[in-house]
Amino acid sequence: MKYAFWNNKGGTGKTSLAFQSIVRYAEKHPKKRVLAVDMCPQANLSELMLGGLSNKGSEKLLERQGLTPRCSVGGYFQLRLPSPYTPPVFDAHDFITKPNKYNRALPANIDLVCGDPLLELQANAVNTLANNQIPGTNPWIAVVDWLKNFLDQLGPEYDTVFLDCNPSFSLYTQIALASCTRIVLPVMADDSSRRAIQNAFSLVYGLKLPSEIYAAYAFATKLKDAKRPLPKVHLIVKNRLTQYMGAASAYAAVLDAIERDVAALLKTNPEIFDFKKIDAGFVEVRDFQTTGVVAFAKGLPFSKLPVGKQSINGHRVQVKEDYLNNAKTAMEQLVAKL
Repeated sequence: MKYAFWNNKGGTGKTSLAFQSIVRYAEKHPKKRVLAVDMCPQANLSELMLGGLSNKGSEKLLERQGLTPRCSVGGYFQLRLPSPYTPPVFDAHDFITKPNKYNRALPANIDLVCGDPLLELQANAVNTLANNQIPGTNPWIAVVDWLKNFLDQLGPEYDTVFLDCNPSFSLYTQIALASCTRIVLPVMADDSSRRAIQNAFSLVYGLKLPSEIYAAYAFATKLKDAKRPLPKVHLIVKNRLTQYMGAASAYAAVLDAIERDVAALLKTNPEIFDFKKIDAGFVEVRDFQTTGVVAFAKGLPFSKLPVGKQSINGHRVQVKEDYLNNAKTAMEQLVAKL
């Protein structure tokens, strides 16, 4: 199974959720081989897995990117630029990092393809290559298959693959989404999240486009024309809820509206979802607050985060036991649905 954590809207806590979900999933399934692919140019997931800000995760990431070949998704894409339509000879293992060697808090059954800011620099070239007109070749599909080519070479080596995607619908995000089978979509309790989730369904599935003009160029159309399956929405995460959010709160009204939107689509377009009942497709995650900040800074899963006062970049902060337990419970509920 291949899961992509994605929302084209930023600020939904996608990377924090992805990190905690991937690590907890690996902890609960120690016999499974797990691969995390960081498809975001900011590479925050990679920095977290390599130790976080406090444990020099950024320096360790730069070390991996400084290898030859560059040990990152950007390094692999750099290899593909001269050979965009036919996979060259390569070894996917050259681009894989063992994060447990850098961050002992992570289970040894997780491997990582590091993110890379090179993705932004490569974007124009990748777009140009995908939009070339070549008789007898579908350049867009050939380019969109880059990550699929990479994962296909690894074959059954990994039981589960997780992708952390950029909050965009750029071509490298489309490459990620085309290679996955399931989408985990985080949303927040604001009107912009409701608009964003509606936009996400338009971008991926071509639903409610403003004009038929766009249909021929839509991601869904191109994949369907190539007889390729679309990923399905597996889970919608109501993320960063306030600690004391109740059923009567203003936040709940927005989230209820999002749930109603999805329920309507579940009736009209059930094929785009991986669940049949609305309750199976949603999970709630309260705001991690200081607990999340400390875990993020130290690159620690909640299972390894100590309770009490701690130092983060010279500042004393406190992780409260009840807040940490709330965070653990939320992640247990989310991971149980993967």
